[in-house]
Amino acid sequence: MKKSVDGRKVAIIGCGFVGSATAFTLMQSGLFSEMVLVDVDRNRAEGEALDISHGMPFASPMNIYAGDYDDLADAAIVVVTAGANQQPGETRLDLVHKNVGIFKSIIPEIAKRGFGGILLVVSNPVDILTYVALKLSGLPEDRVIGSGTVLDTARFKNILGEHLGVDPRNVHARIIGEHGDSEIAVWSLANVSGIPVNDFCEMRGHFEHEESMQRIAEDVKNSAYEIIAKKKATYYGIAMAVKRICEAIVRDEKPILPVSNYQNGGEYGLDDVVLSLPAVVGKDGIEYRVPAPINEEELAALQASAAKLKDVIAELDLD
Repeated sequence: MKKSVDGRKVAIIGCGFVGSATAFTLMQSGLFSEMVLVDVDRNRAEGEALDISHGMPFASPMNIYAGDYDDLADAAIVVVTAGANQQPGETRLDLVHKNVGIFKSIIPEIAKRGFGGILLVVSNPVDILTYVALKLSGLPEDRVIGSGTVLDTARFKNILGEHLGVDPRNVHARIIGEHGDSEIAVWSLANVSGIPVNDFCEMRGHFEHEESMQRIAEDVKNSAYEIIAKKKATYYGIAMAVKRICEAIVRDEKPILPVSNYQNGGEYGLDDVVLSLPAVVGKDGIEYRVPAPINEEELAALQASAAKLKDVIAELDLD
């Protein structure tokens, strides 16, 4: 039976680098009054809860504690960060079999408690694992979403903003497709406060468009690899991306975000696959899939990205 939802409660499964950074970021956000941390290592969850709760005198009141699956049944959002970490030289897709096995132990536990909120998958490879979570949970497709390319899009805006010497919040551009090596930078729709990006580049003295576009897209795609090579893991950026998605849900803001969401037919001709495409996100999860008018080259790249993900899905045993 579907549980009633406490709109001020969040649960995080997995207290590694990403889970703990997310917990810290959400504590500071003021979005929630209750947060439960769940980890296979109960001591780790308890330690993180204690550490973060000691900052309560400097923040909004919040009940933070370590718990188990029974404690998350009424959460508005369950954030899943559990899984093996990406190692230097390892792609996100290399992680797939290890983390699918972990999800087989997690997702059914959530489902059997009548969870009625939004399931937000962050673990990598996020597109594959969001698909796995959807199939294993039996939840409606609009209530199972992944963090997708929300962070990649932020990286894109930041690097492009640095290139142009402009506030990245005025850069309107996005990454779609796989959160990984086949992701697509949507240059055809990129603009700076309504000015097409190539026009703005020329206003700022940049004329080598193709060279710059290729370099910036590669920098975005390789950002995680660079960070992992330097500090072994990425966690602050993704924690802030998760906070943004949670804001959209809890406040019912309805922004358009490139979250991982289920595609089956529609504008792009994609079938039974999860990847990142723009969607309106609100209190019920995915409220509307936005059919952005990408060009033919970008569409072909998106379909190739989807095919790559579907090849991996075909190898999985989800029975």
